[in-house]
Amino acid sequence: MGRTAKKEIVWEELKKGDTLLKIKDLSIHYVTKDMGVCKAVNHVSLELKKGETLGLVGETGAGKTTIALGIIRLIPNPPGKIIGGTITFKGTDLYKISEKQMRTVRGSEISMIFQDPMTALNPVDPVGDQIAEVVLLHDHCSKAEAAQKAAEMMELVGIPRERYSEFPHQFSGGMLQRIVIAIALACSPELLLADEPTTALDVTIQAQVLDMMNEIKNKLGTSVLMITHDLGIIAEMCDRVAVVYAGEIVEMGNLVHIFKRTEHPYTQGLFDSLPNAAGDSKRLKPIRGLMPDPANLPEGCNFSPRCPYATEECFREPPKLLEVEEGHFVQCHHHGCMKGDKT
Repeated sequence: MGRTAKKEIVWEELKKGDTLLKIKDLSIHYVTKDMGVCKAVNHVSLELKKGETLGLVGETGAGKTTIALGIIRLIPNPPGKIIGGTITFKGTDLYKISEKQMRTVRGSEISMIFQDPMTALNPVDPVGDQIAEVVLLHDHCSKAEAAQKAAEMMELVGIPRERYSEFPHQFSGGMLQRIVIAIALACSPELLLADEPTTALDVTIQAQVLDMMNEIKNKLGTSVLMITHDLGIIAEMCDRVAVVYAGEIVEMGNLVHIFKRTEHPYTQGLFDSLPNAAGDSKRLKPIRGLMPDPANLPEGCNFSPRCPYATEECFREPPKLLEVEEGHFVQCHHHGCMKGDKT
């Protein structure tokens, strides 16, 4: 039996471990006069289970944020256009409901932590009122009840309720990030999209924010899609990982698959470009070249111009995403090819 939410949307009742979000063959393009068609996301398919944290990792411009914006239907149009695919959330295709219905989903069922809190917050409104606004919009309670809930959320993220009436410029970067997280979690959403939530923070504050997010996630039972380029955050926060390159998922699996049994040359390149914490590494091995222009992607494998193992087949034929072991998917003609190079 499902429950009927506001605006007549019928959600499936799920228990921990059930599929909460299913993305199938999603493609998103940006159509411009000057640059032509930029293929930002190309045939992406993934699943997220209830109570799970899935990491999207890759270089800047890989398409990670566009995937998240596609989930909540916030792709700017124009120039953005969803070319194809389906996104199913709790049994409902989000691309088949109306925009009015979708507005009830954002914030209550699915929330997003945006990358820069300074641009996500209104500089002329008290931070407490900005949290209360979300509660008022979705819970249809009184202003006093919304203010009380906002104060509770501030304390949940480690900010005293006495600072309710202060403005964004009176807070540090770490505190602002906590406010943005409080806004995203104010209505206890089932799914949280976290777009590089700690990028602008120093290491100490970053660790505090991540610990806080883990605690809140476990307390509320929220599923998380964590977008980052930091493999350390992936190791600390995520249950599974999807490696994104040029709008495609090139490798996906659990932490053991990605960190211990790496199969794709791009994933290995990400690890090789990191310094060794033990301090015994020699020169770092950066990935040569740059990510391809999304308006002019290669004919074959998108990574082939930068791949040291590329063959004629790689330049000619795009590879398929194959399951090389249970739960471990790789998009490469010669997956595992770098194993012979390891010492």
